[in-house]
Amino acid sequence: MVQRRGSVSQHIGPVRTCIGCRARALHSELLRVVAVDGMVVPDVRKRLPGRGAWLHFDLECLRNAERRRAFTRALRVQETLDVASLREHVEQNEKTVAGQPRGQHEPRKQVDPS
Repeated sequence: MVQRRGSVSQHIGPVRTCIGCRARALHSELLRVVAVDGMVVPDVRKRLPGRGAWLHFDLECLRNAERRRAFTRALRVQETLDVASLREHVEQNEKTVAGQPRGQHEPRKQVDPS
């Protein structure tokens, strides 16, 4: 995505939508998940094959996605998916990601390419 400020354009990276809260965020702020053998598995390195979905490191987003049955729709599978391993991963990492609630991240530092 390119964001324009005046006459200067700035590349900020790919934007994805969280399937829990449906808010848009940079892909680096979200967790990619995939369906493997009837389970929703976190794809930490963002390299697993198959269709992926994106989720904030937030238990509330996970609950919303489960309640709305968003995993089966987003991952395009027919069977019910087990989210136990994903829940454990989110619980462990919820407090370590950025250390701040979603939407209150520090401004990004700009690097001078010259």
